[in-house]
Amino acid sequence: MKDTIIWEVERGLQLTGADLARAETLHSQVWDRMRVFQSKYEYFVLPSTQVPPFDVSQPYPTEIEGVKMNAYVDWMKCCYLISILESPSISMPCGYTPEGLPVGLQIVARHRDEWSALQLAHAFEQATRSGHRRPSIV
Repeated sequence: MKDTIIWEVERGLQLTGADLARAETLHSQVWDRMRVFQSKYEYFVLPSTQVPPFDVSQPYPTEIEGVKMNAYVDWMKCCYLISILESPSISMPCGYTPEGLPVGLQIVARHRDEWSALQLAHAFEQATRSGHRRPSIV
């Protein structure tokens, strides 16, 4: 098994019932904060990841803009933090870095409003045509 999988299992084995109860409490709080946010704003739009694509030989980024990552999943925080909200989201292309690497955005709709997320994603794609440009393969 990969060392990252072993790390996750070992970390999980150290969790106590109190740890799980605290996590559930925090989960409820963040879920409710998103509910309040989306009672005013229909969508939450944010980057798909915190970094552009990286070399396939690199397992994961270990730092972003000089900030060390504490765990191998930290470079994709904006993805897993959205996943815990249980709101529909869609990631799509939105442009390129100066080096020509693709970047994306996430559209997060209100809880159980998958159709709305798809509609906004379609409207964005139609307006920008960003999905039609392809990165050059080096």
